[in-house]
Parts: sequence; C-alpha cells; structure tokens
Amino acid sequence: MENNYSWYKKLGLLFGPILFLVLYNLPFTLITPAADKVIAVAVWMIIWWITETVSISVTALLPLTLFPLLGIMDMSAVAANYGSPIVFLFFGGFVMALALEKVNLHKRIALNIVQVTGTSPDKIILGFMLATAFLSMWISNTATTVVMLPIALSVINLIQQDEDGFSDRDKNFALSIMLGIAYAANVGGIATIIGTPPNTVLVGFMESEYQVQISFLSWLKIGLPFSCIMIFIIYTLLVKFIYPSRLTQLHQSRDIIAEELAKLGPINSAEWRVLIIFLITIFLWVTRVYLNELLPFIKLSDAGISVLAAFAFFTIPFNFNRGEFTLRWEDTVKLPWGILILFGGGLALAKALSEAGVIDYIGAIVSANDSLDSFVIGALLILVMLFMTELMSNVALISIFAPVVAGIALGLDTEMLLLLIPVTMASSCAFMLPMATPPNAIVFASGYIKVHEMAKAGIWLNLISVLILILFSAYVIPNVF
Repeated sequence: MENNYSWYKKLGLLFGPILFLVLYNLPFTLITPAADKVIAVAVWMIIWWITETVSISVTALLPLTLFPLLGIMDMSAVAANYGSPIVFLFFGGFVMALALEKVNLHKRIALNIVQVTGTSPDKIILGFMLATAFLSMWISNTATTVVMLPIALSVINLIQQDEDGFSDRDKNFALSIMLGIAYAANVGGIATIIGTPPNTVLVGFMESEYQVQISFLSWLKIGLPFSCIMIFIIYTLLVKFIYPSRLTQLHQSRDIIAEELAKLGPINSAEWRVLIIFLITIFLWVTRVYLNELLPFIKLSDAGISVLAAFAFFTIPFNFNRGEFTLRWEDTVKLPWGILILFGGGLALAKALSEAGVIDYIGAIVSANDSLDSFVIGALLILVMLFMTELMSNVALISIFAPVVAGIALGLDTEMLLLLIPVTMASSCAFMLPMATPPNAIVFASGYIKVHEMAKAGIWLNLISVLILILFSAYVIPNVF
C-alpha cells in the first residue's frame, strides 16, 4: 500500500474523469462528434498517465471500458488491439528474459564481458557499460541494472579500502561506474525492438494503423549504431571530462570478477539449452526476411519467432523422465503483464484517434501552414520528447505522442518514420533525473550519486542525444526505410 499519495495524484484522480465529462458534454463540436468522444477519453488517459494516479497499465484498460460504452468502437474491435502480434512479440521477449535470468546466464554473460575489458579503472567502467548495454538489448533495463549493481558495488568497496580511504578520485570512479551502468541500460535497449517498450509501441502502431512493418533487422540497422555511438559518448564524457578518476590499476577487481564467476560454477546444461534457443531466436530474427525469400513455403514473422522461442522454453524438457523444463508457467508470475496491457491500451487509443479523423485533422492543420519546415519540426519534436520523458513514463508518452507525430508527418508530407523513429528513440534517452527511468532510480538509491551530479552529466547527454537523433533522421533512417 502506498503511504504517500501525493497531492498531484489526488488531483489527477479527480480531474481525469471530470475533464472527460466536461469535454464529452460540450455544447459545441471541436472536430466531429465522433472525434470529440475520443478526445475526451484521451484527455482522461493522458492525465492519469502523466500523474500516475493509478498504475499506467490500469489506465490502459479505459478503452476496453469506455469505447464500447460510448459507441466509439465495439468490444471485439477494441480487444483486438490487446491481442496484437506486437504484444506477443514482446511477450516472447519477456519469456526469453525470464529464462536467461532463471539459469543466471545473463550474469555469466555480463561477468565475462567485464573480465575481458581489463583492470584499469577506465576499462572497468567500459566493461560494465558494455555488459549492461548488451544485456539491456534482450532483458529489461531494470533487471539488467539490478544484476550489474552489486558487482559494481564490490569494486567500489575495494577502492574504499586503500590507504587514502574514499578520496575525490575514488568518488569520481564511483560516480562514473554508477552513471555508466544506468545510462548504458537506457541506451542499450534502443538497439532492438524488444529492448525497450517504446520501440514495440511504435512498431505496433505502424503495423496496426498504416500496415507498415518494421522488421527486427531493419530496427537493428538503426538502433544498434545509435546505441554504440551513445555508449562511446557516455563513456568518454564521464571518464574523460565530467568525472575523471585518474586512478591506477585495480588488479584486485579481476579477482572480484573471477570470484563472482566461480560462484556460478562451470556452465551447466540448463544454461547451454537457454543459450542455444537464445542464439537461434536472434538468428531467425536477423535473417527472417531472407529466409522467407529462400523458403517461400514458410511465413516467419518476428512475433511468430518470439512466441516459438517462448514455446520452446516451456516444452523442451531437460529431464524427460521427470518432466522438467527450463520454464514452468508458475515462473510467469514475474512477467510484467501490465506492460502488455499498456501496449494494447496505447494501440486502441491510436486506432480510435485514427478512425475518428483526429490524426488527419492534425495533418490538415500542419499542412495549412506553409511556413513550417519538416527538419525544424522534427528537431523540436525530438527535443520535446526527450525532455518530457524525464518526467513521465516513456511507454505512456510514446503511446500519446505517436499518433500526434503521425498527423504532423502527414501534414508536412514527410515520410512518417523519419519523424517517428527518432522521436521514439528519444523517449529512452533520459539521463538527467533519478525518477526518469528505473535504472537511474536504482543507481541513485546506491547512495553514491546526488541529484545535481546526475543532472550535471545528464543535461549534456540529453543535448548530445538530440543532435545525434537529428542527424540520424536526416542521414541514416532514410537509407534503411
């Protein structure tokens, strides 16, 4: 039970439905009667999403409740969004993450990456960042940070035990490794469709509303280079300019990593099975387009591959006689079902906005203004999204923003993905505040970071992210889509 139900949450709880009733009963029409109904529901959802007065997943159930009741969409049409193929794509990704975590394979992968990078302080930080970013491509950034944090704390405790205690140089090392883990967890997820929920929201929106498919490989061609560039920039900025430690070699850190690996023991058969299924799944995602061309009698889809992987974890036994499998259904109690509902609610809202003509209306307003430049508008949208995501859930934010950006793209007569992809990626680039993302909050709770220290590094990274996303919009995305 939440003991501190803040004043803005109380206001949100009241004003959401109140504003809905006001807008629904206006004596005049804003756009059309159908569009006005959708706008009224959308305002209620936006207020509850922004204030998080109730769980954002609960808010995502409003379309199921209100759309059929108000005659906006019938129940079967609304419910179809909650069973979208994209929802099952992410479901399979969640199950794969559960399997990696259950056999501790994610920790083994992370420790081996850190072990390879070396024992100098800067290389240790780089190793932690690379390991965190790689894991975040496949499992939630929260779980990734939780895995990496205790290992990093062990290394920090090591440098505190030297002759000079916890010096300023030691403090800078601690700041860099903590911030590096949080920031790498944030940008690592951008690399793949399943790495972070906003990516999946966009893919589902484009497929549902415009029948445009964004394949796993296509996204990887954009997301992976961006993540790699950002990792390099974050690392350089932290260890060379903002919080340089200039510590000497930390040979004992290698002992800590070796000790953690020793605790895991040799790789066992359960880990091998998960690793094989994991690698086959990635192979199928990356080569799906080519396999469908070579083998026209099969029809692979990213969602289908994802569910197939999940099915394998539940049905391929490692002990046939005893009926033991990698995962049992009871393990899915840890699966974030609320995020899947959130996807459905976002898709249902986008569908209603589109069918009611709200997106076309936004496009008409934009196209009526000849003075607007698509490049400038795109840059402003990226900037607004990136700084808004410091204050509210990026999944809810992209669910609200995607239809609006689509309407703007229509009005500017610009390819939608040139605006939508960088705006979506911007929603995962929150570096300034502890409350912006779970990784930021987790490392902040370690006690080694103050708010102003995170903001000092974060403001520069936010601005650099905007610049890079603008460049990607202009030069990279057009060459992929």
